[in-house]
Amino acid sequence: MLSFTLVTLTASLLGVTSAQDTVLPGVIATGTMGVTNPPQPTMGTEVNQNSLVRLASVNSVDDWCLWAPPEAGLTIGETEHEVVAWCTKPRNGARVIPDGVITGVSFIKTDFYVQLMAYGDFTKLNIIDGDYGGELDPHGPSGDGNPVGGNVTSNAVTGEDVNYEEWMSFISWQQVCFRICTNANATWDAALMCEHELDVMGCEFVMPGNYQFNGTFESCEAEVAYPPGVYVTAINGDTTEYSTFRQYYTGVYTAGSDIVSYTVGTTVTPLTAQMTPSSSNCQTMPTISNGVGLSVEESGSVGAGTGSTTRTSTRTGTGAGSTSSADASTSDDSDSASRVSYMEGVTLVALISGVAAIALLH
Repeated sequence: MLSFTLVTLTASLLGVTSAQDTVLPGVIATGTMGVTNPPQPTMGTEVNQNSLVRLASVNSVDDWCLWAPPEAGLTIGETEHEVVAWCTKPRNGARVIPDGVITGVSFIKTDFYVQLMAYGDFTKLNIIDGDYGGELDPHGPSGDGNPVGGNVTSNAVTGEDVNYEEWMSFISWQQVCFRICTNANATWDAALMCEHELDVMGCEFVMPGNYQFNGTFESCEAEVAYPPGVYVTAINGDTTEYSTFRQYYTGVYTAGSDIVSYTVGTTVTPLTAQMTPSSSNCQTMPTISNGVGLSVEESGSVGAGTGSTTRTSTRTGTGAGSTSSADASTSDDSDSASRVSYMEGVTLVALISGVAAIALLH
């Protein structure tokens, strides 16, 4: 049996929270915008609930986008290549998330990434009720991304819109998490901080943090988490040793006329991430809104919600190891169907109802 030593160390002890002054290669995207996307992120665009734009911006607690299907009736696993951007404000020519869909948001900013976590009724965005969802990233089986041609920007770091190379997102019918990797150093590059091959592990494992925020709309600073799947195994003076968990798969594929079986990944799944980062300096607002109802006809003039109440606090996030579909009202319920079960040799998860549609090595 593979042994994991779960040593709780703050990222700062290993220099993780100190990003380099010069942004390293692999952080800023060098490609072009997808064919469905505008040339740059733009606020105040026309509300178009039939838009096929795949440009997601993640900027703040009340200005962000997620990926969801263009039409109802299919799972995330079946539509991951064609999901479109839905945003909290009229921007980018994308669809607008109607008021009342989002029930809680936590937006965190670290030295290495910005991270959005939210609860809501995403059946209003064409996700099937009970769909435990899946993982989206800029790679995909073709290398063109899931969704194909998807782009992600943020202005949270520099104040200006930047198109970032590495990002990852999980979404289910009631929860979403979204990380954009905005920096790197000689130890941790952006691709590792946004590791995209842990498709069935879910939000609290891959993007650990405080998930007990439903009903709250907050923006916080936070410690940097270790890269997904990375564990400290030994510390010898100034040298730290790590192990890396790889998701376990078995299956078959066709090579010409032959059917070939395969096994990849680690046969024992760790119960938690290496650490759950603490958040601090949290500021809250009563809600987020844009004036858009469940249909455009219900809306009056479209405008962003205003008004905020500020609260400053420091806390440690709780819970790890749930899937991306942790119940919005009972996310600390250990009996929830969204929790990950583990056994030696096989990872049993109820995360992706269309798992066969997800490329195994992307």
